Amino acid sequence: MTDATAPITQDVLTIPRKLPEGGQMNLVGLTREQLRDALIAAGTPEKQAKMRVGQIWQWIYHWGVRDFAEMTNLAKDYRTLLAEKFVIEIPEIVTRQVSMDGTRKYLLRIAGGHEVEVVYIPEENRGTLCISSQVGCTLTCSFCHTGTQKLVRNLTAAEIVGQVMVARDDLNEWPVPGAPKDETRLVSNVVLMGMGEPLYNFDNVRDAMKVVMDGEGISLSRRRITLSTSGIVPEIAKTAEEIGCLLAISFHATTDEVRDRLVPVNKKWNIETLLNALRDYPRLSNSERITFEYVMLKGVNDSDADAKRLVKLIRGIPAKINLIPFNEWPGAPYERSDWERIEAFADIIYKAGYASPIRTPRGEDIMAACGQLKSATERARKSRAEIQAETGL
Repeated sequence: MTDATAPITQDVLTIPRKLPEGGQMNLVGLTREQLRDALIAAGTPEKQAKMRVGQIWQWIYHWGVRDFAEMTNLAKDYRTLLAEKFVIEIPEIVTRQVSMDGTRKYLLRIAGGHEVEVVYIPEENRGTLCISSQVGCTLTCSFCHTGTQKLVRNLTAAEIVGQVMVARDDLNEWPVPGAPKDETRLVSNVVLMGMGEPLYNFDNVRDAMKVVMDGEGISLSRRRITLSTSGIVPEIAKTAEEIGCLLAISFHATTDEVRDRLVPVNKKWNIETLLNALRDYPRLSNSERITFEYVMLKGVNDSDADAKRLVKLIRGIPAKINLIPFNEWPGAPYERSDWERIEAFADIIYKAGYASPIRTPRGEDIMAACGQLKSATERARKSRAEIQAETGL
């Protein structure tokens, strides 16, 4: 089993930017500074580098162009140079499933033959893309299907940005040169809530979000991006300072005894330590509220006493509580709380002055709902008895 409390180093688990074939570098996922350095190293005069970065950036991230030959405001010989030195590559779609409710789940193949899952959830006036940060997961949260898959490696910034680009391809969202400007955003929100713990892959997640938030490309506001963490305390302040996106916490319990079992990283950074780190986050990042995610597990964490403790714990933190009906998966050791119990829990929180929306399960028929993601190639399933033995529940 992966040690839930061990920090994961990127130099061990992240593949290099250069591709094995021909040594060409993938430009996707490079920050502006990194792109500038790469262009200069490839022979671009330093005086021209800033302009070239702006031109190439717009072609890749505004127009969605993957072929240097189509970058018509660059000289032909310069386009040839770029094609010799670089590639523009994104993950490959292996399968694409569409749920009865319109949710789309993509199984994507990345370098090394590994696979990750990405989910697009269409809603009225918005579309949310749930992206992954690791192949597998560092943690072993007992209610999460991804948590039963061992960590394989971190995703690169290119592979994280590439998930957004894949979805925009599939939704045909790139603008067409010469066509009337269309402000409709099908991918209007990004949530780092897919496979993996984003804060155990901090540098790549930060660089990828810099690309996604850049105003001359994909151009998503930081308030349209939510990073979900199980509570990697040392990285929380860095997230505010270096990314500044909204924050969601996989909380799920109101006592250390229960949270130790549900979210094992709690054994290293317990509830009190985590909440102390969160109290500064809205101020640091100028975020409006922290979202507390709380999966509703029958007979485990769904009592009135739990609801009252939750309200008391988060007092003083600008917050909302997302209640998530448990999404079952093969071998899961838990059951979803009864709907009446979920509503009663929500009512206690609401009366205490906090928003307490109950998340509508989406994509359950294609195993695309929260906590159900698990890539096909790593899908050796554990039995219910094995998982219960590991968690003590």
